[in-house]
Amino acid sequence: MSIANSIRAQIPPIHPEGYPFIGGFALVSLILFWIWTPLGWIGAGLTVWCALFFRDPVRVTPVRDGIVVSPADGRVSMIAQVLPPAELGLGDRPLPRVSIFMSVFNCHVNRSPVAGRIDRIAYRPGTFINAELDKASEDNERNSLVISTTNGRIGVVQIAGLVARRIVSFVREGQSIGAGERFGLIRFGSRLDVYLPEGTRSLVSEGQTAVAGETILADFGSSEQGRTFRAD
Repeated sequence: MSIANSIRAQIPPIHPEGYPFIGGFALVSLILFWIWTPLGWIGAGLTVWCALFFRDPVRVTPVRDGIVVSPADGRVSMIAQVLPPAELGLGDRPLPRVSIFMSVFNCHVNRSPVAGRIDRIAYRPGTFINAELDKASEDNERNSLVISTTNGRIGVVQIAGLVARRIVSFVREGQSIGAGERFGLIRFGSRLDVYLPEGTRSLVSEGQTAVAGETILADFGSSEQGRTFRAD
């Protein structure tokens, strides 16, 4: 492999949703260069950041039945027993919820945590408070999916954050989806909540870094009674 091909292989592809934004940043950068060169370099740096934000790298997803993978890149910000949003139709009892916070530096393409059928998609407008706050799951703009699997129904909620102002969905109700397949993205900085069936034990820890389509959040086929963690 040539040096050029080696370098090219390390650069992740850009999701098509990002092209208009990257082009806009690039155009503004050219104007800033014409006005004052230092401003142009700032604009160029922001253009590079925008391109990185919309990166869409290839992910290697485990496909064994019963595995639940992370739907987003980011930090596991909260693991709790929480009453699911009413629009999910998952009942009126608290369920295990894993929340993943995406900063503006994370890849924001979201992937399905499981293989199954999308039974419901529910969009709800709302506010744009900090997505790390627990009440963001109730107050913020969100888009919810319910995926039926052989192991029960999984709720996945895209939550807009303080900076994010746009939730994009690529799927429709009634559609079959595979674990790790792309189902949407959020612009720019936000959170994903995953509601697991009652009694499910999480295999991740708060503070852990998750990788969309690769990090295993839970395993219905395992008898493992949860895990212990140490941070160094």
